[in-house]
Order: sequence, then C-alpha cells, then structure tokens
Amino acid sequence: MSRALAARLLFAALAAGAAVRCTSGPPPPSEGQPYEQRVLEARRHKDDEFKAAANPNSPIPKDRRASFAGLSYYPVSPEYRVPAALTETVSNPPVVIALPNSAHELEQKVKVGTLAFALGGTTYRLSAFGERVGRVERLWVPFRDLTSGIETYGGGRYLDLERTATGLYDLDFNRAYHPYCVYDTSWVCPYPPSENRLPVAIRAGERLPESTGPGGTGN
Repeated sequence: MSRALAARLLFAALAAGAAVRCTSGPPPPSEGQPYEQRVLEARRHKDDEFKAAANPNSPIPKDRRASFAGLSYYPVSPEYRVPAALTETVSNPPVVIALPNSAHELEQKVKVGTLAFALGGTTYRLSAFGERVGRVERLWVPFRDLTSGIETYGGGRYLDLERTATGLYDLDFNRAYHPYCVYDTSWVCPYPPSENRLPVAIRAGERLPESTGPGGTGN
C-alpha cells in the first residue's frame, strides 16, 4: 500500500469516527466511547492529576492546588484532528537543533522528520523531534500559531505522538498542551523553532484562561 493511499484510508477512518489511538496526555479510557467523550475524560483526568496534593510531578504549586479549578480549553473540535504523514530526516550524523528555552539557555533536540497535514484545504508542515540520538519512541512536536501570545501561551504549545511503523499519524490538536512553565516559572520549557510557526489560528486544545489576557511572548 502506498503512503498516499494509506493516508487517505486513515483520513476516512477519522472522518467516520473510528477509534484511532491518541497518545498525548493520559491514555484514552475506552476506545468504545465517542471521540468527544474520550477527550473530555482525558482532560478531567489531567485536572485531577494536577490537583493531587501528593503528585510530585504536578506543575501547580502546592499552595495553589486546593483552589485549582482546572485547565482552560477550547471546545473539542473534530476538524482539528487530521491525518499526518512523517517524512523522516535521513542524516549521518543526525540533525541536532538548539532550541532556546524559558531559562534563556539552549536545549539540544534531534530532528526526527517533518509531519505534513492539511487544515481547511491548506497543507502545513511541522518538524518533529526526539530527546536523543537513536530509536525514538515518541515524537515531540512544539508549535506556535496565530493564537500564541493572545489566547494561548506566547512560547507555544506541544503535541506528543507515539512512533508508528507506517509513518502515518493521528495529529489531534485537541490534545495540544501548554508546557509546565505556564503554571510555575521554576519549570523550564523549550520554544518551538521558527519553522514550526503556523500561519493559522489553532483554536483547539489548551488555552489561557479568558480572564488573564495575553500570555508571554516567548522567544
């Protein structure tokens, strides 16, 4: 099967509401549930984990967890869940990119490849990264869009994708999330490279609370 045909079949499955596993954030509870219900349940689960007093990995400061009312999100929008095809970066040595972070330092990330996808009839591309050289089990996809610094954090948002053998991915912006430095500046978060700045507003996934106004501008 060609990659183009496989991508069309994946797109048809998504459009029909088929249960393609999403991997950013906590695992979906039951693949038999409707798509929107799965996303909403994953969001509730994340809120519970952030609020848990005994969770050492929560980015919510302990003195604020009791009053934590939950993260802010855009409504679940199935049109922001699209198929994507990864073109891997073949290079020896691997391509390593230095990304600035919120601590004004540089972080080294390995570029795994480029994801191509379509929104509203227009094709876009995002670079996907790994944490190390060698076999990467999960892709990290940081991005900025036209909501950045206004409705979402100016330093961008992230997506996580489990590697697939086919190079085809379920790219679901409803699972886009803010880095932890949004909630506590003691956390350090890298910023997306300029190539991952989308010239479109992605009104899906995590957003800033509407009452807080614009977020930081990042780098």
